[in-house]
Amino acid sequence: MSIASSPIAVSITSFVLAAGITSLIVPRVRTIALKLGLTDEPGPRKQHVAPMVRIGGVAMVIGFCLALTIIWISGGFGLLAPEKDQLIWTTIAGGLCFFVIGLGDDLFALSPWPRLACQVAVGIAVWSQGLRIGAIDLPWLEDGSSFLVLSDLLSMAATVIWLVGITNAINWLDGLDGLAAGVAAIAAVGLISVSFSLHQVAAGFLAAALAGCCAGFLRHNFNPARIFMGDGGSYFLGFTLAAISIVGPAKGFMGLTAVSLLLPLLILSLPLADMSAVIMARLREGQSPFHPDRRHLHHRLLKAGFSHRRIVLLFYAFTQWLASLALVVANAEMRFLWLALATAILISTVIISRRKNHLGKGLLKSSKISNESRDQILKKDPR
Repeated sequence: MSIASSPIAVSITSFVLAAGITSLIVPRVRTIALKLGLTDEPGPRKQHVAPMVRIGGVAMVIGFCLALTIIWISGGFGLLAPEKDQLIWTTIAGGLCFFVIGLGDDLFALSPWPRLACQVAVGIAVWSQGLRIGAIDLPWLEDGSSFLVLSDLLSMAATVIWLVGITNAINWLDGLDGLAAGVAAIAAVGLISVSFSLHQVAAGFLAAALAGCCAGFLRHNFNPARIFMGDGGSYFLGFTLAAISIVGPAKGFMGLTAVSLLLPLLILSLPLADMSAVIMARLREGQSPFHPDRRHLHHRLLKAGFSHRRIVLLFYAFTQWLASLALVVANAEMRFLWLALATAILISTVIISRRKNHLGKGLLKSSKISNESRDQILKKDPR
């Protein structure tokens, strides 16, 4: 039986291949990078205290591309229409271009505006190859014309904003060990379920490979991390997540449904909201939107006393809850069961994190009091 006879089998195989290949390649990338001195030095805005390899995105890209190439050679794309096959390769090409832009920043510390210009240029290029938001299906309109058709200019603008916006939201999320990779993995798994619920098989294949490479990388990136994905990795993740929602419904004149646009926004609403709040705060103070600071939500939680791991787990719990909410919107099977389980996980994680945070503050306060008492005793009796 051909692998193409079962989309679920293709997705599972794609996930396993991407996870295995990425996990095996990461140590080799780390060894080579250490020999070449390609490390990220500690700094006031950074959490690590020793030099860290920051080109782990190389392993993720290799794992993702090799997994899909193996699936294609094995006939796994046999269920796809030719235009969907082409869009998968366009997505891979666009993801590679975004990765190169990020890798250039990792190696040469590029300034923000040239990076943004390159992202926009790649966005226009993939739009010209058919990866575009050309029309939006609004089924609730009762006048018989449910398609809101966009002109070429509006289509290009909407597509570029979509791709660049989500890419940078994931990039700005990459501030703690395992945070961006874990959130992207959960979002990709959510998109797999949503894609199959909406009968968007091509998007499901891409999401499965993306979830796999994130899972394989997370083994080496969770706190305490041994390697960072760098801007190259986060740009690649962000672009691919953004492209998946466009690949699914795209077929000739067929437009994106309102649900197709809403679901990625819903699943990724946490990093998108964080990015929007940070940009508005910087602009309000007359600063560049790319001005480096510690305004991000994970920075604020660190300042509030939450540990590194608890913050990451809180982000995971909230993202999986949003993904389950997206399943409800997509009218997926057993959607309310998944939402109930996700809600229970989220509530439990919040309660446990708050308790441990209060306990940690209490121990810290007791330690300070003990130190002050000891100092007072030593002052009275230096012996």
